[in-house]
Amino acid sequence: MKIYKSKIGIGLVLFIVFVFGISSYTLVIEKSWGGLLFMALTAAFIAYLFLQTYYIIDGNILKVKSGFLLNQSYEISRITKISETHNPISAPAASLDRLEISFDNGTSVIISPKEKYGFIDGLVQRNPKINVQLRAKNKG
Repeated sequence: MKIYKSKIGIGLVLFIVFVFGISSYTLVIEKSWGGLLFMALTAAFIAYLFLQTYYIIDGNILKVKSGFLLNQSYEISRITKISETHNPISAPAASLDRLEISFDNGTSVIISPKEKYGFIDGLVQRNPKINVQLRAKNKG
């Protein structure tokens, strides 16, 4: 069993901090302490989800977990394709540097493992038929 933490994208974090910062500043000016408490709790929940999003390769099963909200399992033998994406759709991914994993039934899941290439290798070792579509890495 191997656990892969989600990559946490600095751009996504900065965007969230900016939005929450402006909103919180407005709430402080208006002395809306209840609203400020709500913002703080929401920020803490988002931080919890970012820190508790990870992916597990356990035998021939891929498990995708995001806090207590998501706990999905997928058969690695049913994966047909892995491709890079920056799709901002809501997904168990704490970065916009994402992978879309497609399955033989037409469904897919978008994730963002920190160790992207090790994660892909782990899946391909278990299912060599996976079509991996990655952009070429920059070499300097």
